[in-house]
Amino acid sequence: MRKLVLIFALMSTSYAFAQNKAEQSLATVVEKMKNAMVSGERKDLEEIAATELSYGHSGGKIEDKATFVETIASGKSDFVSIDLTNQTIKVTGDIGVVRHELHAKTNDGGKPGEVHLGILLVWQLQGKNWKLLARQAYKLPH
Repeated sequence: MRKLVLIFALMSTSYAFAQNKAEQSLATVVEKMKNAMVSGERKDLEEIAATELSYGHSGGKIEDKATFVETIASGKSDFVSIDLTNQTIKVTGDIGVVRHELHAKTNDGGKPGEVHLGILLVWQLQGKNWKLLARQAYKLPH
């Protein structure tokens, strides 16, 4: 009986952490986005963003694709490091919804800082590639 309980416990644990293929591919793209935001690599930023991107900041500012890419690629918004925690991914059809907490060190305008935000990302599968369709940041309670 103990063996049976242990087997079920192990199966349920591995199942809870399993992601399907679509969720795994989206997780990879989220990591690519994080790395592009730190590197400021224009080509990578343009590649992940949908033409129709609506990029919302926690202070209410909304950017389109061109502004999002330029702000990061130019260094106006400079991420020194980004850590993502508590990430969840849900894919329904060609839409993926990602939520996580973003903890980042910044150096905007030569002024070091830190941000801790909740993030909602909406991705759309366009052809074979995930594209960031919408992003909204919100302030986390302290």
